[in-house]
Amino acid sequence: MPAMMRWLVMLLAVGSSAAAQQSALDPVPELPGQGRPVDIAATRARRDRLATRAGQGIVVVRAALSRDLEAEVLQDSDFRQDDDFFYLTGLETPDAWLVLAATPAGLETHLFLPPRQPEQERWTGLKLGPGPDAVRLSGIPFVHDVARLDSVTQVLAERVAGPVHGLTRYSDGAPLLPAPLAGRPLRDIEPLLDSLRVVKDAAEVTALRRAVSITAEAHKAAMRAARPGMMEYQLEAVVEYTFRDLGADRVGFPSIVGSGSNATTLHYDVNRRRAQEGDLVVIDVGAEYAQYTADVTRTIPMSGRFTPRQRAVYDLVLASQQAALDAVRPGVTVRQLTQVARAYMQTHSGDLCAPKNCVEYFVHGLSHWLGMRVHDVGDYRMPLEPGMVLTVEPGIYIPHEQLGVRIEDDILVTADGYELLSAAAPRRAADVEALMSEGTRNAPVPGGTR
Repeated sequence: MPAMMRWLVMLLAVGSSAAAQQSALDPVPELPGQGRPVDIAATRARRDRLATRAGQGIVVVRAALSRDLEAEVLQDSDFRQDDDFFYLTGLETPDAWLVLAATPAGLETHLFLPPRQPEQERWTGLKLGPGPDAVRLSGIPFVHDVARLDSVTQVLAERVAGPVHGLTRYSDGAPLLPAPLAGRPLRDIEPLLDSLRVVKDAAEVTALRRAVSITAEAHKAAMRAARPGMMEYQLEAVVEYTFRDLGADRVGFPSIVGSGSNATTLHYDVNRRRAQEGDLVVIDVGAEYAQYTADVTRTIPMSGRFTPRQRAVYDLVLASQQAALDAVRPGVTVRQLTQVARAYMQTHSGDLCAPKNCVEYFVHGLSHWLGMRVHDVGDYRMPLEPGMVLTVEPGIYIPHEQLGVRIEDDILVTADGYELLSAAAPRRAADVEALMSEGTRNAPVPGGTR
C-alpha cells in the first residue's frame, strides 16, 4: 500500500474512533471553559504565517498543563492557557498539542486533545475532546486523541524532512516533544512567534480594545468612589468588581493601588494602607479579556482636588507623556520615544524638583509591549509598525515628599501615528477632578481596617 494511502487510512481510523467516542457524550454547543468562539480565519492565518517563516520541517507547540487544585494554592485556581498555543488555536483546553507539518502537498495541521471523561465533567463541566465538535469549533481538520500523539507524529516524521521547531522555554518537567521527534534537531521557535505576536491582527486588536475599555471604566468607577479614609484595598475592590461586572476574565496582573508613600513604590501591590486627606493615589491596573490584557495608570487626589504642588508635578508628567505620544509614528523606536519624554521633562522641569531636575525622579522605562502579557513579547529595538500595541507611561516619584505620579496609556500604532485606546479614562487634571466631584464624597467610608 503506498505511503499516502496508509496515511489516509490511518486518519480515517482516528476520525472514526474519535467520532464513536464523541457520540456517546453530550454534544458541545460552545467552547467549554471559555464560551467565546474561535476566530477560525485569524488562527489559521497565524499558523500559515508561522509555517511560512519556519520553512521546512515540523512545528510543535504544547498547551499549558492541567492544574492540580488539590495540591496548588486555591486563591488563583483558574486555568490559563499557554499564550503561544492560544495564539495559534484560540483554545483554552489544557494538556493539548498542536503539530504543523510542511508536507509537499502543503501545510497539515494536527490538534491532539485529551479524551472527554463524563465522570470528571460532573465536577469540572463539559470539556472539548477529539471528535467532530472539535473540528467544527477549532477549524482544524485533523483532531486526534492525545493518546495517538506518538503514532501520528511517527508517520509525520517519516513523511516530512527537516528540523523540528518547538519551544524550549517550558520549565514544568513535561516532555518538550513527542517521542518520535525527540531525536531530531530542535530549533527554538519562540523568536519567530514573538516577531509575529508583536504586530497584532484585527482579532487581537478587538480583544485589546475590550480589555482597555473595561479598564477605563474601572478607573472612572474608582475616581467616583475615592474619598479620604478608604483603604487601598477598597479602591482595588471597586476596580476589580468593575472588571468582572463588565466581562473581564481576570486581572492581567496584580492591581497596584498605592497611596501616599506607597505611590512612590513602582510595583507596590499590598494595598493595605488607609488613604488620607491630601494623598495622591497611583492606580495601575489592567483587565484581561479573551487572554489579552490592558495596562492603564491614573493618579488621583484623595481629597478630590490636587494641591498646587501636586498639580504642577502632575501636569509635567502629562505634558511629557503627550510629547512622546506626538512623536509616535511607524519607523520610530521605543528608545527614541523615551528620549523625547525625558528631554521634555528635563527642559520643562524648572525648579519644580530643586535642587534636582525632575527627570532624575523618572526612574523607569517609558514603554513596554502589550498583548497577552502585560509586558508582552517583542524586541524593543524594532521600529514601530502599524498594529503594534504598547504603553506610554512617564512618572515622577519623590519619596521624601510621599509624592508619586504616573500616567499610563495604551496605544495602537497606526499608519500615520497612533490611536489612544485608553482615552475614555480621564487624563487631564481638571477632568480627573470633575469626575471625582460626581462621586459620593460625603458618604460614610465602608468598614475595613485590616
